[in-house]
Amino acid sequence: MGVIGELVSTLFGSGRNVVAETVDVFRENAENGAKRDTEQVQAALTQFAAEFAFEQKSNFDKVIDGLNRIPRPAMALGTLGLFVSAMVDPIWFASRMQGIALVPEPLWWLLGAIVGFYFGARHQAKGQDFQRSIATTLARAGQVTQGISVLRALQSGLGAEVVQPAETNVIGGNFLENAALAEWKNAHS
Repeated sequence: MGVIGELVSTLFGSGRNVVAETVDVFRENAENGAKRDTEQVQAALTQFAAEFAFEQKSNFDKVIDGLNRIPRPAMALGTLGLFVSAMVDPIWFASRMQGIALVPEPLWWLLGAIVGFYFGARHQAKGQDFQRSIATTLARAGQVTQGISVLRALQSGLGAEVVQPAETNVIGGNFLENAALAEWKNAHS
């Protein structure tokens, strides 16, 4: 029994765990790895949200955005109008199509390039706006989660005394200063 006791005390005694320390040399600590991964994701989301911060648009930008919305509906409605005009006045429609037949091929290529670049640039701008809105939403995920935990603590009857002061900021203000929430808490206490 003395040899076994000496072996066990060597491996696990004196406040050390030689087996766990040896395993940590060859294998990452899962808890520490998860913590590092979470911090890395949070840092990336914070940077992404800062990069695509919401910008207030000027009146000029709003007017240009409005003008940029005209070509697609105009082309769609114009095409439908051509079908209607072909049925209502075929001679008028045929004379217009004869004029289009006289347009040289390089001009058609130029028109195709202009329309392609217009729609390509618009598609890219809309995609970037979508990514910006997702980054803003993801940046607020921590605040929303924090707010939900505070509200669940209130609902379970634990009250505000359980909530730490750092966790009381619920998207734009302190819930303890919110009269409606304070009234609800008093009614459910």
